[in-house]
This record gives sequence, C-alpha cells and structure tokens, in this order.
Amino acid sequence: MSTAPVEAETGIWQSRYVWVTVGAVALIFLAATQALAVTTVMPVVSDDLDGHALYAVAFAGTLATSVIGMVAVGAWCDRGGVLAPLTTAVVLFVIGLVIAGLATSMPVLVAGRLVQGLGTGGQTVALYVVVARVYPASLHGKVFAAFSAAWVVPSLIGPFLAGAVAEFLHWRWVFLGVAALTVIAFAMVVLRLHGLPLHTDDPATGRIGPRMACAVAVAAGALALSLAGELGAYAWVVVAASAVVIALASRPLLPAGTLLARRGLPSVVLMRGLIAGALFGAEIYVPYLLIDHYDFSPTWAGLGLTAGAIAWAAGADVQGRIGDRLGNARITLIGTALLTTSTLLAGATALFDLHPAVIIVGWAFAGAGMGLMYPRLTVLTLAYSTPQNQGFNSSALSISDSVGAATSIAIMGLVFTALAGTDAGFPTVFAMATVLALLALVPGLRMGHAHEASSVSRHS
Repeated sequence: MSTAPVEAETGIWQSRYVWVTVGAVALIFLAATQALAVTTVMPVVSDDLDGHALYAVAFAGTLATSVIGMVAVGAWCDRGGVLAPLTTAVVLFVIGLVIAGLATSMPVLVAGRLVQGLGTGGQTVALYVVVARVYPASLHGKVFAAFSAAWVVPSLIGPFLAGAVAEFLHWRWVFLGVAALTVIAFAMVVLRLHGLPLHTDDPATGRIGPRMACAVAVAAGALALSLAGELGAYAWVVVAASAVVIALASRPLLPAGTLLARRGLPSVVLMRGLIAGALFGAEIYVPYLLIDHYDFSPTWAGLGLTAGAIAWAAGADVQGRIGDRLGNARITLIGTALLTTSTLLAGATALFDLHPAVIIVGWAFAGAGMGLMYPRLTVLTLAYSTPQNQGFNSSALSISDSVGAATSIAIMGLVFTALAGTDAGFPTVFAMATVLALLALVPGLRMGHAHEASSVSRHS
C-alpha cells in the first residue's frame, strides 16, 4: 500500500522532519541575512576602504568561487553522505566572514569574500541534497517554499538593521555578527543530522578531477571578468577571452545542451542563470542609487531591498501552494513579466529622476517574480534527478545561478565604471538587466515537465 498520502500529511514541521527543517531553514535564514546586509552596507565599506574600483568584484568574486564549492560538494555528496561536506562548507563560510570583518583594505575584504564564496556554494548544494534524501518528493515544494520564507524576517529587518549597524556601530559587525550566529546555529543543526539516512545506496564513481579543473577555470574566468576594468585599453579583450573560458569550462559542469536551451532539465538550469543575472546584477545598484542620487543614509537605503525580499517570500508561498496548478509555462510568463517590470521601473527612476518610492515599491515586482520562479526551478531539478545525480544536478543549478549572476555583475560593473561621471550608468545597468529577464523566456518555455506534480504538495 502506498505511503505517499501519509508522507504528505506528515508535513515538514511534524516530528519526523521538524529538526531537519529547523536546522536547514536556520542556515538559509543566516545566509539571507548576510546577503541582504552586505548588499546594503557595501557602498559604506567601499568608501571606508577606498575600494570603489573593487565594488563589483566584492560581489562577483564571491559568486565566482562559489562554483568551486558547488562542484566539490556536489561530487562529495554523490559519493556518500552529506554531513561532512555540509560541515566543511559552513566552516569556510564563517572563515570568510571573519576575514572580511577584520579587513583593513579592500583587497583583503575581497579575499575574505572569495573564501566565503567557497562555503556559500557548497552549503547551498548540500542543503538541496539533504532535502532530496530526507523528505518525500511530495514535500519538496513545501521545503523550498520554507527556504524562501526564511527570507521574510531578514527582508523586514536585515537591510535596515545592517544599515543601522554600519551607521551607529561599524560595518565590521555586519560580517562578524553573522559569523557568530552561524557557529551557534550549526552547532545545533549538526546534532540533529547525525543518525539520519543521508547516504546514497548507489554512490557515483566518476572522476572528480576534470570537473574540479573546469570549476576552477570558470571561477578564474569570472574573476578576470570582474577585474577587467582595471586593465584600461585591454579591458574588452579580457572580457571576450574570459567569456570564452567561462562558456567552454562550464559545459562539463552543466547538463548536456544547457547553453543551447535544450528542452527539459538543460532549459531549467539555463533559465536559472539568466534570471539570476538579471536580478542580482541590478540589485546591487538599488541601494547604491538611493545613497548616491537621493542622499539616503545606509539605514534607509536598505529599505530599497526590503519590498523585493518580502514579495519574494510571498511569491514562493504561492508557488508552494498552487505551483502545479499554475504550470511551468504560466509561472515563466508571470515571473519574467514581473521581473521585467521591476527593472524597467528602476531604469526609469534613474533616467528621469523619479521619486525614490518608485524604485523601492517597484523592486517588489522583481521579488514576486523570483519567488514564483526560483523554488519552482529547484523542484523541477530534483524531479528530473535520480539518487546518482542529485548532487550533480543540484550543483549545476547553483553553478548556473552563480555564473549568471557573477558574469552579469562583472559586465554591468565594467559598463558602470566606464560611464562614471555621466548620468547613463544606472539606467544602463538596469536596461541590461531587462534584456536578460526577457531572454529567460526562451528556456523558460522549454522546461517541459518531469514528475514534479508529485513534488509539489497539494495540501495547504
């Protein structure tokens, strides 16, 4: 007799799963707090450390090295358990935060962010595999909705609190505070994961070396891309060469046909990279615009991200409840329309000097669209996966996410720097984000269906 109905009724907060859910959501919560906080305070950090030239690198570098962490942890998980790779990833995340928090120069801070990226990427993949191995498929949609909901409190208080800490204490505590909380949270989490069935019965046996070499090449290409602005007349040569390296080296790390938007899982993975590039490439300029053009304090500039993060959680909740009824094509059309509307409003605010409320409220459209699309793409990835490739596919999804965002941030940063001293910088980066959001329609309408209908709970 099937146990699926019993599993579905158990729910992610019932005794069978509650401590795993609490632990995983706590780590997502702290990662969300860190991401929103750093985006808010980085303009202040770059001022204090005289590091405006490395502003985009501080974001792109973290995303670049996260690719290495994703590949390493994905391969590690496919060969056995999850606890050891998850622990290693969390340790690297904390070390990176401490280095950044104690940095006395922008290059040292960037170095800390590179180490942090190794941990962030690995932690994301490990948590995806935990979901695949602990929860039944019927609960995956609810788990990822809970992950997105873990952004609610950080979105309400994170940017504002980070700005207040930077303004009234010091920006260093934004890094060091999250590091301390992560240690406390993981100390509780690791106790709950011991003894759970996190090993695969049929471990993968393929070679890791070639994939790790490709991951390092992708990270190096993304870093070179983000530093191209420092090379003067040779900048665009480095951009072209780096783009070729990233494209060639990323192919073995992604499902076959990803760069060609092949129907099914390849299109799922490609769409993730495009929408990540659109959102995160533009998002770092929202507080920057509010501080630079509208004289917002760091505390109030953080509010520019709050509406989007709250709407993201709301969109994820909608996806968790009725995502299967909406369907993949409709989620794609609604999500990309919302994201495009938001980037257009942001560009119009910068171009026509509109009231700052336009970009603050408008950023909620981006959050709502991403909330619909992001967890759905994760559910689809697991639905297309088997126990032998859950780590590979989960890492591929996260790699696409990070490479898309890192490449977008680096190129937008290069363009923004080239337009310094003009009024075209902010409108241009938001226009570039709009183009990426529209391009996401191509793979978004080619994702197809796996067995995700059983991966999205129909129970409210």
